Amino acid sequence: MSRIVLITGGSKGIGLACAQRFAALGDKVAVTYNSTAPTGDYFSVKCDVTSADEVDAAFKQVEEHFGGPVEILVSNAGITKDTLLLRMSESDFTSVIDANLTAAFRVVKRASQGMLRARKGRIILMSSVVGLLGSAGQANYSASKSGLVGFARSLARELGSRSITVNVVAPGPVATDMTAALGEDRMKELTDAVPLARVASADEIAGVVAFLAGPDAGYITGAVIPVDGGLGMGH
Repeated sequence: MSRIVLITGGSKGIGLACAQRFAALGDKVAVTYNSTAPTGDYFSVKCDVTSADEVDAAFKQVEEHFGGPVEILVSNAGITKDTLLLRMSESDFTSVIDANLTAAFRVVKRASQGMLRARKGRIILMSSVVGLLGSAGQANYSASKSGLVGFARSLARELGSRSITVNVVAPGPVATDMTAALGEDRMKELTDAVPLARVASADEIAGVVAFLAGPDAGYITGAVIPVDGGLGMGH
């Protein structure tokens, strides 16, 4: 049956790949975006996930458009403001925490209302290998992505009795606009550190997200699934 799926940060990269994957499965797909709407046949809603009011309004639009609550939530929206600790302003730190971690709280809390009433649902949070490994110059980003793990595992225990699963995907380097901006030398450093010696495609991440939302993952919750070419193995 066609499910109602909402993906935050769905205009490009991993979020757009997830939208394409769910649409190909026949699901009803909605995406949020902050600046540029995605191309493709998706219900797109402009939403700043750092605003609780905008998150609530976005969910209402999706529910009215599709005639029901969100059944699968992919919390993917996020930002980076990389710099070394002594150069990192408090705003650099708190704004990344707000956009990556607190925003996940906002969208998950709103989605869980309908899921609890329906006594079913799938929640997938997009973390990162650096949330487990750490990364110099990314203390804010790493902290935000690590925080998603504790958040997800707490909710997995809290919501599990209502047949709602909560899982985390932790990608390594992925071929997106964000990594393309790093430059050739930095990309070589990243790929040299990955045992599989390459970056992932966004579609490879989307495939794992779709699996976690599918029937074969019905007994998986509170898990952190690495999709990192072996970069973070052992964590």
